[in-house]
Amino acid sequence: MKKIFFSLIVAATSVVAVAQQNVSFQTACHPADVKNYDTKTLRDRFVMEKVMAADEINLTYSQYDRFIYGGAMPVTKDLKLETFDALKEPYFMHSRELGIINTGGDGVVIVDGQEYPLGYSEALYIGRGYLGKDKNGKSKDTNQNIVFRSKNPAKPAKFYLNSATAHKHYKTQWVTLDGRKNGKTQSLKAVIVGTKEKPLGTRAESNQRTINQLIVNTALEEGPCQLQMGLTQLQEGSVWNTMPPHTHGRRIEAYYYFNVPEDQTVCHIMGEPQESRVVWLHNEQAIMSPEWSIHCASATYYYTFIWGMAGENLNYNDKDVIQPAQLR
Repeated sequence: MKKIFFSLIVAATSVVAVAQQNVSFQTACHPADVKNYDTKTLRDRFVMEKVMAADEINLTYSQYDRFIYGGAMPVTKDLKLETFDALKEPYFMHSRELGIINTGGDGVVIVDGQEYPLGYSEALYIGRGYLGKDKNGKSKDTNQNIVFRSKNPAKPAKFYLNSATAHKHYKTQWVTLDGRKNGKTQSLKAVIVGTKEKPLGTRAESNQRTINQLIVNTALEEGPCQLQMGLTQLQEGSVWNTMPPHTHGRRIEAYYYFNVPEDQTVCHIMGEPQESRVVWLHNEQAIMSPEWSIHCASATYYYTFIWGMAGENLNYNDKDVIQPAQLR
C-alpha cells in the first residue's frame, strides 16, 4: 500500500486553516492470490485502518471500480477536500460524485459557499463538477470547493465519505430520515427499509436490524450515477449484519463499522464462498469487499455500519445469495 501525505492551506468562508489530507492506494487482487495472503497482507490490501482522525481527511483510493472511501473529522479547523496527483484532475469533484454521511456530532458541509447542516446519520449527495464546455470552448464547472466543519469542537462531526466516478452531473441533495427542511437547503425523506417496530431479521438469527437507504435512486430526486450508500443499525442482542451472505458480481461494496465499544470487535468475513477469510475490525475501521467476495459480519457487541456500493447498476437488490451450507 502506498501513501501520500501533504499539507494544504484551506480557505473556507472566513476561516483559514492548515489541514492534512492523507491518501492511501489499494490495488485490485486476484481471488486465487488472496487465498494465500497472511493476516498482514490481507489487511494491507483491503482494510482502511484509520478513517477518522482529528483535523484530518483520510482517504483510500481503491482500484476496484476506482472507488474512494474515507473520513473527514474537523475539530479545531475547517477541512477542504483536495484533488491529488493520481486523479489527474484540477479539483476532486471534476469527474466524480460524492456521498457523505455524518457519524458524529453536528456539522456543516460547504459546497461552493452553500452550507448544508448535517446531523448524525444525515447524508449529502454531491454530483460531478464538470459540466462540459460552453460555445467558446471554455470549461463549465461547479462543486469545486468542498469544505467540512464541526459546529462544536467538543462533539466534532465525523463525515464518512464514498466517491465513485461519474458520467453526468446531478444536483446536490441533502438527505434526512425525517424530511426536515432548512431554508434554501434541499431536504428529502430517505427511504427506510425496515423500522424499529418491524425490523429486518429475527431474534433467533441474531440479525434484527434497520436499513436506512440514503443515497440511492429511490431516495434522491435525481441521480446518482453509480454510487449507493446507506446506514444499518443493529438492535441490541443482534450481531449479524447479513446472513446468508451474498456477492454481487456487478459491483463492489465497502463497509465502515462504528459505534463499536473500544473493548469489542467485529468479525468481517470475505473471500470466495468456498475460500472464506476472516478479518477482525475495530471501531471506525473500513474494508473493501470486491465483486467476487462474499460480505457479512458478526461482532462481540451490536454496532452500526455504513455500506457503500458502485458498479454497473443501481438495483439495490441485485445480489447472488450464498446459502450457509455452501460456505467453507
